[in-house]
Amino acid sequence: MSFEVIVIGGNFAGLSAAMQLARARRRVLLVDAGAPRNRFSEASHGFLGQDGQTPAAIMREGKRQLSLYPTITIREGKVVRAHSDGDAFIVGTEDGGEERAARIVLATGVSDTLPEIPGLKERWGHSALHCPYCHGFEVSGGKLGVLANHPHSAHSAMMIPDWGATTFFTQALFEPDEEQLVKLTARGVRIELSPIVELLGDDPKLEAVRLADGRVVPLDAVFVAPKISMASPVAEQLGCAFDDGPFGPVIRTGENKETTIKGVFAAGDAASAMHNATLASASGVLAGVHCHQSLVMQSVA
Repeated sequence: MSFEVIVIGGNFAGLSAAMQLARARRRVLLVDAGAPRNRFSEASHGFLGQDGQTPAAIMREGKRQLSLYPTITIREGKVVRAHSDGDAFIVGTEDGGEERAARIVLATGVSDTLPEIPGLKERWGHSALHCPYCHGFEVSGGKLGVLANHPHSAHSAMMIPDWGATTFFTQALFEPDEEQLVKLTARGVRIELSPIVELLGDDPKLEAVRLADGRVVPLDAVFVAPKISMASPVAEQLGCAFDDGPFGPVIRTGENKETTIKGVFAAGDAASAMHNATLASASGVLAGVHCHQSLVMQSVA
């Protein structure tokens, strides 16, 4: 085999996994489709040493550093199929190419599906945001909203007042129960029962939202948790098991980041219910380290 490990995905998780394997002097192919989930964000925040850098700049520098290791090969392309073949795996790309390796690291990420509200998609990653720890500081002090589109939305709304005056828009879907209402009130959260039907302002800026009853409510940013789906079919093709996360499916892994398919590891947003740049990178490190250790243990078995 030309490669011992194929890493699928070149975002924070995939690059971090590949770095550990490169430093262990393993022959690694990293295949990157070039469509990371964070491509809509202006900057990555809360990532130690990288705070405020664009995701593209971080990934570009990561690839540059990886390319200095002699056992690493980086290719741009989309992996569209994968299957096991005895003790190895065969991976196929969109251009018809195939490669074989003893191990696979899936850092394939997820795709976001936003509520169908006019003006939301155009502001995604700018004034329509998914994570206060990633973007809350940049909109702090403004008028903030939480759009309810999942059962945990009320909990999210309890967090947001630390960044600004908060309105919880139930969307006529997830009205808080009595206990949640007491906690939201204690946090100073305003409850709005009339659904948002349109986001207003010169996008990507947000100035206000229009409600179903015709009122216009001034707003500087809105937090919304999108539903997620796998960005790649490869995990399913390989037979990996999934768990039901709060926002969509998550590849099941053990503490060593190995999936239910021996020899296949997974990291990043596709394998975690919590999504954050630092967490993605850390999970990639774990996947890379344990992938290397599995190769070592196989050689002495």
